[in-house]
Amino acid sequence: MKTTDIIRLISLAAIWGASFLFMRMIVPTLGAIPTAFFRVLLGATGLAAILLIMRVHWNFKGKLGTAMMLGVINSGIPFVMFSLAAKLLPAGYSAILNATTPLMGVIIGALFFSEKPGLYKVLGVCIGIAGVAVLTSTGPVQFNTQLLIAAAECMVATGCYGLASYLTRKWITAKGGLDSKLVAFGSQLGAVALLLPIFSYGAMTQAPASWGNSTLWLALAALGLICTALAYILYFRLIADIGPVKSLTVTFLIPPFGVLWGALFLNESITLAHLMGGVLIGLAVWLVLRPEKPRNT
Repeated sequence: MKTTDIIRLISLAAIWGASFLFMRMIVPTLGAIPTAFFRVLLGATGLAAILLIMRVHWNFKGKLGTAMMLGVINSGIPFVMFSLAAKLLPAGYSAILNATTPLMGVIIGALFFSEKPGLYKVLGVCIGIAGVAVLTSTGPVQFNTQLLIAAAECMVATGCYGLASYLTRKWITAKGGLDSKLVAFGSQLGAVALLLPIFSYGAMTQAPASWGNSTLWLALAALGLICTALAYILYFRLIADIGPVKSLTVTFLIPPFGVLWGALFLNESITLAHLMGGVLIGLAVWLVLRPEKPRNT
C-alpha cells in the first residue's frame, strides 16, 4: 500500500475507535435508536455540506438507490446494533468485537460470493471465534445472557460490514465507480430513510426521559460529523483504491484506539481479558489477511 493509504487507515482507525467512546457517552441518556438516528442524520448533513463546499458534481450515475441500500446495510443496521450493545459493553469491548469484521467477511464471501477460503482463513475464523469467547467469558463485565446478547449485536453489525464491503465492490466499484463522497452521502441518506420512521414512532410513544446536555450533543456532533461523515469518505476511498479486504484491516487497528479512548476518558479498566481476547482476534485477522500460497493444479 502507498504511504497515503496507510495514513488514511490509521486515521480512520483512530476516528472509528473514538466512535465507541461517544456511543458509550450518549446511549445511556438518549437510547440506542435516537443515538443511531442522529448519528446518520448529522452524517448526511455534514456530507451534504462537504459536497457543496467542494463543489462536487451531484451525478450519481444512476447509483443513488444502490448507495442508499448500501447505507442501510453498512450504516443503519450496524449503528443500531452497536448502540444497543453500548448500553452494557465498555467501549473497548465493542471496539475489539468490531475487529471480527474481516472474519465475518471471509464467512460471507464463502457463503454468498463464491470465494473459497484457504487453510489460513479457516484457521483465522476459528481463532477469532475463540478470541470472542475469551473476551466475553473472562472479562470484567459479568458473564450472563445480557452480555451474550450485546456481543451478538456487535457480531450482527460486523456481519453487515463484511457484507457491505463485497456489495460496494459489486454494486459501485465494479460498475464504473463513483466519487467516494457521493457514495458516503448516498449511504447516509439510506440510513436516515431506514431510521427516521423508527425514531419518529419511538419519540412519539416513548421519548427519552432526558435529551441530555451540551456535552452530550457535542459528543453526538463528533459522532455524526467526524466518525460518520468524514470517516465514510475515507473508507469508501480506501475500498476504491486498495479493495475491500485490505480496507477491512482498519478493524484490526481500531481496538487499541477504542481501549485507549475508553481508559483515558471513561476510566474503563484495561484487563487481561482485553489482552488475551485482543491478541487472539488480532492473530485471527492476520491469518485471514495473510496471502494464501497458490494451489498446485
